[in-house]
Amino acid sequence: MKNLSTTQLFEGIRAADKRILGKAITLVESKLPEHREQADELLQQILPFTGKSIRIGITGVPGAGKSTFIENFGKLALSRGKKVAVLAIDPSSSLNKGSILGDKTRMEELSREDHAFIRPSPTSGFLGGVANATFESMLICEAAGFDYILIETVGVGQSEVLVSDITDVFLFLKIVGGGDELQGIKRGIMEMVDLIFINKVEDDNLIKAKNTKVELLRALHFLPSKEMNWTVPVLLGSALQNKGVEEVFDKVNDFIDVKIKNETFENGRKKQAEKRFHYWVQEYILQKAREENKTAEFYEVHKKNASDLKSNPSTEAKLFVEKLLKI
Repeated sequence: MKNLSTTQLFEGIRAADKRILGKAITLVESKLPEHREQADELLQQILPFTGKSIRIGITGVPGAGKSTFIENFGKLALSRGKKVAVLAIDPSSSLNKGSILGDKTRMEELSREDHAFIRPSPTSGFLGGVANATFESMLICEAAGFDYILIETVGVGQSEVLVSDITDVFLFLKIVGGGDELQGIKRGIMEMVDLIFINKVEDDNLIKAKNTKVELLRALHFLPSKEMNWTVPVLLGSALQNKGVEEVFDKVNDFIDVKIKNETFENGRKKQAEKRFHYWVQEYILQKAREENKTAEFYEVHKKNASDLKSNPSTEAKLFVEKLLKI
């Protein structure tokens, strides 16, 4: 990063140079002040070239076959003359914050394609399993000219909400008999999904898969419609055998068409940016509070009161913010 100027990074991004794309994403992931300054400058330069991709969030329990699905979905998009970027949010070790799964090694065929880019990013302990700079990484990929940007979550906890907040389409991969049967699926996820794909359907579980589909459709029927003129489809298939992937691809594009016709697509993009604004407001306030001499001392006092349970943590947070705003 030290050897590349902002101009060099910008030109490399626009040329879709994979090596420079990787360096640019590493830059925006960094929390070092000097890196943040250059990252902000770079993001400002690429902004006019962003916004032309389809942003797809993909979630599902571990073992649902997300990486296999993404690889075949990506290869299908390439066959139709499109460029694909994958931001695979890799679970991090809670001890050293390093990646555990290494998704890039699980998409070998796609990673070798000229018009595909795969970037595994460790969550680094960030809430819900979404890397803190996923949105900014997505902007970099858009500026490089990628048509589809796929964000794979670790499929746990808050990750679904956070990915749904920054994508245009939210796809839920489900497997039959994988411990995520209907009664175990959180209502929140069902309210967020735009498309459901029941994966790993074979001849021996086809009947059970069809029954699961009926149950899912019944559950979706009782939920408020997320998008006018759109009924969430529940599709069956096997990513490993490349069955049903093309149907998912077509439905994703149908959904985008519906959003454009409903005039909700652009408004959705604005909300995505607003979510990131809220995130960075919190991030910078906390950073300033820890750095400034005026606030660092009572920040530590209130934090200790909370950790020692001398007072309710939310009360201590409120007291700290009130003091912060009076300065």
